[in-house]
Amino acid sequence: MATDTKKELSGAVLVCGGGIAGIQASLDLSAAGLLVYLVEQSPTIGGNMARLDKTFPTGDCATCIISPKVVACMRDLNIEVMTMAEVVKLDGEAGNFTATVRTNPRSVDADKCTGCGDCVEQCPVRNYSREVPSFAPSVAATSEDAALLDGILAEHPADRSSIIPILQDITEAKGYLPRTMLEALAVKLAMPLAEVLRVASFYNGFSLQPVGRHIIEVCLGTACFVRGSGMLFDRLEEELKVKDGGTDADDRFTLRSVRCIGCCALAPAMRIDGVTYGKIKLDKVSDLLKRYP
Repeated sequence: MATDTKKELSGAVLVCGGGIAGIQASLDLSAAGLLVYLVEQSPTIGGNMARLDKTFPTGDCATCIISPKVVACMRDLNIEVMTMAEVVKLDGEAGNFTATVRTNPRSVDADKCTGCGDCVEQCPVRNYSREVPSFAPSVAATSEDAALLDGILAEHPADRSSIIPILQDITEAKGYLPRTMLEALAVKLAMPLAEVLRVASFYNGFSLQPVGRHIIEVCLGTACFVRGSGMLFDRLEEELKVKDGGTDADDRFTLRSVRCIGCCALAPAMRIDGVTYGKIKLDKVSDLLKRYP
């Protein structure tokens, strides 16, 4: 009679690194019924993916992808997250290791911390908070731009919740977001300029550079690319004598590449001023551009 020599799984699992791979591995192991210790050297989990804007090749928001996993990891009762920690010793053999983990001091009790910031005043390393001086624009906006901004602000609540519709109105009036107007907006809404620029640079609908009278967007997503959108984009660059994101000499067209415009069945596809054109032939590009003076 054969003897089953397979050993039963026992103990817990140690996952080193709290990036997207470590978080997903911890969630999968927890789902299998194992106790998981997730060790991360930095103060938070999330790794480099939490620092990214978008992901290749789909252009999806990196934060939107990783945030649900971070929350699920922190709430999972089978996962003990150990931040500011590192493995200093590993004894034993495969399947039966004993790990020694050193946790670096935080100078606060993490279980009692509410993030109130009062500990800054009592910090043992004498880190005193300093008042940030108010922001002052480097160059004043022109009288025309200042009047335009005042008119736009009069139509919206004067607080940071209105930042996106205000930027949309500026874009509609100017075609792009001038730096001087963004600096003036930061002063009027009492917002750090970095926050205004963060919003202005995040959405594809906003541009920090002057654009042409017409916007051409060519889809370089997988479906369109395999149907020749790469060659279509090259033809437009040759026709307009510009590169990706550039504007032609007559300020007529601005050429941009995008990852998806939601019409894969019409590949290769592109948009001009929001109007979608599908199954574009290279020999029809010149005739299509003539429709836009």
